[in-house]
Amino acid sequence: MAEHTKDSRIRSGGKRAAGKRRKPQSKRRKALTITAWVAAAVVLLGGGGLGYLYFKLNGNIKGVDINAALGTSRPAQVDNGSMDILVLGSDSRAGKNSQYGKDEGASRSDTAMIVHVYKGHKAASVVSIPRDTLITRPSCTTSSGSTDPGGKRLMFNTAYEVGGPACAVKTVESMSGIRMDHYIEVDFTGFKKLIDELGGVPITTTQDINDSKSHLDLKAGKHTLNGEQSLGLVRTRHGVGDGSDLGRIQLQQAFIKALIEQVKGVGVFTNPSKLLGLANAATKAVTTDSDLASVSSLTSFANGLKSISSSNMKMVTLPVQYDPADLNRVIPLEAKSQQVWAALKADKPIPASATKGSAGDTGSAGKVVTGS
Repeated sequence: MAEHTKDSRIRSGGKRAAGKRRKPQSKRRKALTITAWVAAAVVLLGGGGLGYLYFKLNGNIKGVDINAALGTSRPAQVDNGSMDILVLGSDSRAGKNSQYGKDEGASRSDTAMIVHVYKGHKAASVVSIPRDTLITRPSCTTSSGSTDPGGKRLMFNTAYEVGGPACAVKTVESMSGIRMDHYIEVDFTGFKKLIDELGGVPITTTQDINDSKSHLDLKAGKHTLNGEQSLGLVRTRHGVGDGSDLGRIQLQQAFIKALIEQVKGVGVFTNPSKLLGLANAATKAVTTDSDLASVSSLTSFANGLKSISSSNMKMVTLPVQYDPADLNRVIPLEAKSQQVWAALKADKPIPASATKGSAGDTGSAGKVVTGS
């Protein structure tokens, strides 16, 4: 698979190299997810046996044509066997999400991660972008068809609010100079349902966590978090650390690793009803780019990533410092951020020097949660 272009990995359908190497299902075959919200978004459907359910599941998936929206003014495709995916968790309060706050008619990206899958698809790096990062946002087309001019010192998560997935992708590509091969989004309700279908996620907390705003109350010790509790954990910013978004990102990264191991170890392929429930929840939970917006495409995509586990996934936060003019915001450390982007462009590991001294990778919030 590493010898094919990024486009051929997705567009050549059943002729993909990964498809040719596909082996019969066995008890050792396991599901995979690529990141925290990611796991929520892309539970792996595992191929054959869906039968007449294919069309039901296919109808669940929502797709966005990023390529048509952005046109040709994008970073070039890179043919080195790697892949880059923008994963967003949206904070819409509409419908069933209203319990998490007032619906103000717009959504923002509550969680944003760039997942870089290395050549060979045995390892990945994940770069979390704090939603409060002040950036230079490019111009974007709004949902009404008008043009938002963008500008300097605008919060990263407003890109999604202004122009939806296409503007979020355009903003990330403008920041990084890296073309996003795919886009995956999951909302609050979908995330909860997927965790519940999975049977919960075992974790251990090293201290009490109590945050009424995220509906989370956990004593120190071992827990199996249900969907509501899992959502509370990845959303909390007041129950742990200094109350900043940076501490919350560290919790999210710790939870992702626990979630990945749980998904890989549940053995859903020996339990057809469990597989169906997960597939139904996963396909309802996600919005993807149009290239992934089908059961067959998601399955093919997933099969190419099944060797990635938490032990070979490096997770960092975009190098930032608190903004001297507003300590509720952060600004990128430009030289260190460029180290991160340069490493991913070259399909190399992110060097330790890139995150040394960054406010995003200091603090102890990430040590509060471990896998169980």
